[in-house]
Amino acid sequence: MQALLGISRAIDALTTHLGRAVYWLVLVAVLISSGNATVRYALNISSNAWLELQWYLFSAVFLLCASYTLLHNEHIRIDIVAGRLARRTQHSIDVFGHVVFLIPLCALMLYEAWPYFWLSFASGEMSGNAGGLIRWPAKLLIILGFALLLLQGVSELIKRVAVLRGLIPDPHAAKSGSH
Repeated sequence: MQALLGISRAIDALTTHLGRAVYWLVLVAVLISSGNATVRYALNISSNAWLELQWYLFSAVFLLCASYTLLHNEHIRIDIVAGRLARRTQHSIDVFGHVVFLIPLCALMLYEAWPYFWLSFASGEMSGNAGGLIRWPAKLLIILGFALLLLQGVSELIKRVAVLRGLIPDPHAAKSGSH
């Protein structure tokens, strides 16, 4: 189990570094959006490439930070129900959810998204909008996002099992309040 916890720590470190870097893209997207709007209204000039770049940046933040959100236990859950349960029960539900839902969904998304990306990459697919961007980077974000979420899901599964076995303290106990 110690080897698995080592793998979990490595995944957590990757997720932390990537998450902290990627959330700066929010600022970049805001600057591009405000600059694009200013130019469009002040000079009556518009660019589909800038509009699509905003879309790409939003997609990057959403997809690449999903694993960061999971790491910090900030994903959406039904706290009105889960918050009333004992921490051990919450961890058991998380283990079930990771094994039955999260990990299979991520694997399915990777399986389905790969040909979608590859066809776009191989064909050099371009946006249908005049002056738009190439499309494969946005499709690659789907693969990267779900791959990172899969890795973080495995890390969270390892930690939940270790907590249930009493091998490590609950990493989220201070946030949720232990029962």
